[in-house]
Amino acid sequence: MEASLRWVAITAVAPIAWGSNYYVTREFLPADSPLYGALLRALPAGLVLLAACRRLPSGSWWWRSLVLGTLNVGAFFVLIYLAAQLLPTSVASTVMATSPVVMMLFAWLLLAAPPRSRHLAGAALGIAGVALMLFTGAVATDVRGVLASVAAMTMSSLGYVLTKKWSTDLRADVGVLSLTSWQLVAGGLVLLPVAVAVEGAPPTLDGPAVLGFLYVAVVATALAFAAWFGGLRHLDAGTVGLVGLLNPVTGVLLGTVVAGEVLSLRQLCGLALVLAGIALGRPVRARPGPAAVSPVSPGATGGRAGPAA
Repeated sequence: MEASLRWVAITAVAPIAWGSNYYVTREFLPADSPLYGALLRALPAGLVLLAACRRLPSGSWWWRSLVLGTLNVGAFFVLIYLAAQLLPTSVASTVMATSPVVMMLFAWLLLAAPPRSRHLAGAALGIAGVALMLFTGAVATDVRGVLASVAAMTMSSLGYVLTKKWSTDLRADVGVLSLTSWQLVAGGLVLLPVAVAVEGAPPTLDGPAVLGFLYVAVVATALAFAAWFGGLRHLDAGTVGLVGLLNPVTGVLLGTVVAGEVLSLRQLCGLALVLAGIALGRPVRARPGPAAVSPVSPGATGGRAGPAA
């Protein structure tokens, strides 16, 4: 019991860090540099994990890492950066909390894994909750931020499902940290020439921005992913799923308590619906048999919740 509680506490670092990422991005990072913002988050974290794992891709995983890094990291981090800048922290984190719905649909299409009735019911509750969050606030919601969030969910969900599909032929001795480091580095390298071509020179950073980038790269990416993977290995899926609910809760608390955002009663009801939908629709993974389970990237763990930021 003590060991389980310790791993719950360790795992909780991930969704709390991801929920706080919206606030840090919105308050401290340059608003007009989403490409460099995503690059400075992905590449340092990927290099740190790669140095720790000391394993390079082999065979088809060179091009697969490039594809998954573009979907799960490059495009995803840019869109999350934009959403964090354009939407209130509380709203952005809640919208992204519904990503399991999109992932469930891709799993249905690509893996022939049809959702169960309770999954569909949870999805309906989550969508209804997001609608209340977006359309009942005192301040009009920026449509660009909503589109960025939806695009981020779509790309990352596709990437997570592809990772699960491709991971069936991954060598058993390749850990999840190695697979994630490949994607982070690949995503960062894809972003580098695009950032130079589109945004020119890197942005000039003041002290708070430097600390902000250190936080999102080290804490909200490298440390958070390591904590999440540790939880996936030591806790059951239901426990990890419930711990993942700390993501939108953290975003809402930071947005309302620290950033001074105000949620209407209907938005609070929307948040409650989102949390209820996630809890109801959380896929439950059957107990693995004696065969080894192939490591996969976050969000592609056979029904476990993936990161939302």
